[in-house]
Amino acid sequence: MPDFTIGERDFLLDGRPFRVLSGALHYFRVHPDLWADRIDKARRMGLNTIETYVPWNAHAPTPDVFDLSGGLDLGRFLRLVGEAGMKAIVRPGPFICAEWDNGGLPAWLFRDPDVGVRRTEPRYLAAVREYLERVYAVVEPVQVQHGGPVILVQIENEYGAFGDDKTYLEALVEYTKAAGITVPLTTVDQPTDDMLAAGSIDGLHKTASFGSRSAERLATLRRHQPTGPLMCSEFWNGWFDYWGSHHHTTSAEDAAAELDALLSEGASVNFYMFHGGTNFGLTSGANDKGVYRPTITSYDYDAPLDEAGNPTAKYHAFREVIARYHDVPGVPPPAARPAPEFTVPLGHHVPLLDSPERWGAWQHHSTLPTFDELTPTPHFALLRTWIDHPGPAVLCFGEVRDRASVFLNGQPVGVLLREHHQRALGISKAVGELVVLVEDRGRVNYGPRIGEPKGVIGGATLDGEPMRNWDVLPLDLDALRGPWHVDSAPLAGQVGGPVLVRDEFTLDEPADLHLDTKGWGNGVVWVNGFCLGRYSSLGPQRTLYVPGPVVRAGVNEIVVFETGVMTSPVARFAPGPLLGHTEL
Repeated sequence: MPDFTIGERDFLLDGRPFRVLSGALHYFRVHPDLWADRIDKARRMGLNTIETYVPWNAHAPTPDVFDLSGGLDLGRFLRLVGEAGMKAIVRPGPFICAEWDNGGLPAWLFRDPDVGVRRTEPRYLAAVREYLERVYAVVEPVQVQHGGPVILVQIENEYGAFGDDKTYLEALVEYTKAAGITVPLTTVDQPTDDMLAAGSIDGLHKTASFGSRSAERLATLRRHQPTGPLMCSEFWNGWFDYWGSHHHTTSAEDAAAELDALLSEGASVNFYMFHGGTNFGLTSGANDKGVYRPTITSYDYDAPLDEAGNPTAKYHAFREVIARYHDVPGVPPPAARPAPEFTVPLGHHVPLLDSPERWGAWQHHSTLPTFDELTPTPHFALLRTWIDHPGPAVLCFGEVRDRASVFLNGQPVGVLLREHHQRALGISKAVGELVVLVEDRGRVNYGPRIGEPKGVIGGATLDGEPMRNWDVLPLDLDALRGPWHVDSAPLAGQVGGPVLVRDEFTLDEPADLHLDTKGWGNGVVWVNGFCLGRYSSLGPQRTLYVPGPVVRAGVNEIVVFETGVMTSPVARFAPGPLLGHTEL
């Protein structure tokens, strides 16, 4: 069977030098029916390896579940990589960052506030060990020495940017080897002296993450690792976007020149990303370095393959550079064809507050719980209480994470956004039923705020007096997506949320679609029960990508959960993606 090792200057496959030409392709961000297509397009760009993270929280939504089905079938994904004649790199974390909710760490892990984050703490390590055993049970049989594709496994992820707990890293290595992983183990850090020193231990092969100044950064890596192959295991060829900002793009020519410089040094590379895909569902993360910045649904990343899997100018530029150093097989994929363009009036709606019991069950709490104190942990919840303050009053929350829509006697009072540091509203006559719809817009995936709770933090006051006796209704997203038809009213025009809107559209045959959300406010969309993700008028993203395998020939259903105001209750399908302006 093949053998993959680390030599004096090169990776060695069966004793011969092997340059890793890899591309990041996250199976959990791509519809599983499209995995083989994306893998083949990586091969046709000249790549010989596919890299993927493993998101712990997606596989383990609760402590007693580990889901390896459908779009989470890591084993099937790795087998497809092998069947394409390619190698694989697996990065199971447990922390992955990746602009993914909570950096991949499960929210349930932190219900006990004493549980450690990315350090030597017994309860954390016990959970990590169980998680890694589950992952490695899939990975171990498909290592290269067993005839599978896996040649490298990464320990943690850019750990030098977070901490320097060597005992923690040693524990991860112990768990990995105990599970039968014998391929070389790596770490990745940004190529600075302090991060490279903090983020690895003896016996792990150091790699670097960067997108520019290749020769300089490889020289820094070499100072910290005098022997062994040089590798940029995150070659940043694009970037991600967050709500309220602009769509980030990078020059194909500049990125290709950096790639040429990197390959001319004899280094191996992993493109981050080769194909970004989509944060389907409610899986996108956020940054918070003083201001909360939630990541958008699209993870297009300005990558060589766009969000719908079509080659870009960057794809062709990289392919041309790779061809200077290695054989590039076949011909490049064809350019994208326009997607079907049509409109669908949205004809039926159900106001959420008219009968919220349809979508969950009320729980009584003397004081406001956080989302993390509820089981299962929701993404949306209604908070309800009754107030009797005949004059003007100020409603104030300790902190809102991340969006709160306030209603008094069914009428909107205002919206509070975490990114604006808002937490208080004035009420002219504070008498009656007060209802607050709270939304989690993505957990922080980088830095010290990983693992923080969601919802309302620190309770609420009315004119400075603590508010007690709350009813809380965690919204059941499965119930929201339907099917539901009863008691829905026809739409006559613009509509204010929170409201559920649905209708149907017909296709002659399945095809990729791009749903234009212009004229919509803030919310979530499902097509045939598949959650496309969040949309927001904050932009920059306007279209939601609908993978072809989600739709079908004939009748299809669209359901929209609008929490703001829908000024144009029409579903417009555009011929291509609209990801927003590229300059501030």
